Amino acid sequence: MNWISNVVPPKIRSMLRRDTPENLWVKCPDSGELVFHKDLESNLWVVPGSGYHMKMPAQARLANLFDDGAFENLPTPEAPVDPLKFRDMKRYTDRLKDSKAKTGAADAVRLAVGKLETQDIVAAVQDFEFMGGSLGMAAGEAIIAGMTAAVERKTPFVIFTASGGARMQEGMFSLMQMPRTTVAVQRLRAARLPYIVVLTNPTTGGVTASYAMLGDVQIAEPGAVIGFAGARVIEQTIREKLPDGFQRAEYLRDHGMIDMVVPRADMRATLARVCRLLTRRPGAEKRVEDAA
Repeated sequence: MNWISNVVPPKIRSMLRRDTPENLWVKCPDSGELVFHKDLESNLWVVPGSGYHMKMPAQARLANLFDDGAFENLPTPEAPVDPLKFRDMKRYTDRLKDSKAKTGAADAVRLAVGKLETQDIVAAVQDFEFMGGSLGMAAGEAIIAGMTAAVERKTPFVIFTASGGARMQEGMFSLMQMPRTTVAVQRLRAARLPYIVVLTNPTTGGVTASYAMLGDVQIAEPGAVIGFAGARVIEQTIREKLPDGFQRAEYLRDHGMIDMVVPRADMRATLARVCRLLTRRPGAEKRVEDAA
């Protein structure tokens, strides 16, 4: 209790009260540093002192990816809702409603089309805020729709993964999205279009076991946890202590599972360069310069 609550009349007290957001300061999970949320946002959700990469909102990631933050949202196909009539502590339909209200998205995957350094691309982002970015029928349909749009538009397809794995509330219907998305990746390959995967923290479970590890180029953000089963489960299974940094992006790069680890500030330029290389645009640009 303070003098405002003890002495000041209620009407005046309501005038003095300010609506302060709960997340005004954000604590770094790595160093414990407190960062003002506006500073964190302006630094692409990377903690300035420690370099720790916080989870980045899906809409902000898309705005940062495309030229001038301009892009067009692509519609995602409708999928059956709650085919198993699943219920644990809450009904699955109620969980979906809560996630939709929280994120403003139809499901865990968002699609967009726009220009990346003047190149047309189609991009997908998994939103970890939507039920842990879990892969269900709606998310699977969205990824397939994004890859199909890339084939139709003849553009590279870039996906930012962040997921705890398959959505248990949909059972086998969720697991079927693994082979379905794999087939869609093969369609991109048949069309000779680049498929670039950016693995963010965390990317685990059935997502890692399918489309997340099938990219032509595998890029990860620093410190991202990438794997199928959890480290503790693996240790209990093999009865051995795992190496330091196991399942972290840097460990996987050093052991040949991914191609590169790129800080978020450099991600946009790196993706643009990779797209130019895989679509053979550098030669076309050089011919234009020589002609000039």
